[in-house]
Amino acid sequence: MTRTVSTDQTTALTGIGAAPILDQARDRVLHRGLGLTQEQILQILELPDALLPAALELAHDVRLKYCGESVEVEGIISVKTGGCPEDCHFCSQSGLFESPVRAVWLDIPGLVQAAQETAATGATEFCIVAAVRGPDLKLMNQIKFAIERINRVVEINIACSLGMLTQRQVDQLAEWGVHRYNHNLETARSFFPEVVTTHDYDERLDTCRMVKDAGMELCCGALIGMGESNAQRAELAAQLAALDPHEVPLNFLNPRPGTPLAGQSIMSGRDALRAIAAFRLAMPRTVLRFGGGRELTLGDLGTREGLLGGINAVIVGNYLTTLGRPATADLDLLVELNMPIRELQKSL
Repeated sequence: MTRTVSTDQTTALTGIGAAPILDQARDRVLHRGLGLTQEQILQILELPDALLPAALELAHDVRLKYCGESVEVEGIISVKTGGCPEDCHFCSQSGLFESPVRAVWLDIPGLVQAAQETAATGATEFCIVAAVRGPDLKLMNQIKFAIERINRVVEINIACSLGMLTQRQVDQLAEWGVHRYNHNLETARSFFPEVVTTHDYDERLDTCRMVKDAGMELCCGALIGMGESNAQRAELAAQLAALDPHEVPLNFLNPRPGTPLAGQSIMSGRDALRAIAAFRLAMPRTVLRFGGGRELTLGDLGTREGLLGGINAVIVGNYLTTLGRPATADLDLLVELNMPIRELQKSL
């Protein structure tokens, strides 16, 4: 499962003279296990196209050395879709926008069935998501009962993504055996006010820190392609590295009808691949997961390149309000690339 750079590519690389950052990254990240600095991350994001294969190869080598060959597979399900009171400009679940998504609740039998279907794909993680600012008592009770029911019928790790939490809610989720909690930073602090105004960056960070302190794994991701600069992408990668989450889902904007970002252009596949390499080199030991938007931004070929360029986890099936690749397509690709699915490590 190694990448190779062709003779033509090698000739191109030696003729460009822009490779010092790759030499620095090889020494700092691959050999010493240290993530790149924010300035160095920016240099990776600004590499010319001819150097992209070498950057992806290096990122893949880092992934193999510090994360191993296996790939973690996860499925997600929304227990409450739509009607969110927040104004995240990228999200069709906001109740403040003229989006076709409407509020829908999924009952506990539906959650149990979804968990069973997810486990049947070979996934080891099942994430329950709710479009809320933070969970109320009704939602917390539903999560508690759902966890109990799921654990009776299927062996799978349970994760949650329920918005911003209080300390009591963090403690309850940890007590109920939630394996991992997702709460994304989404974008850099400097760009955040451009896409969210109903809460601030520190509110997100507070939840992330409480989750880590409670002993749950923290899943904290990025959404790129919203109009931020390369410098802001580098800022985000550095901020995530400082937070040191167990997992970082890397999402690419899929502009949704009715949202303020509906007219945003799709980022290029090459820029997406540069981001994958840069985020891996910023966080050599982190689970870096393919999230939403890759089907649109990268397609089949780019998905393959990402798995050979630093990605070591995938969400299979559909997302919350958009269609993903069929689970069988991703699983077949993992077999083709000789990438074993990570075995379940039950935390309950």
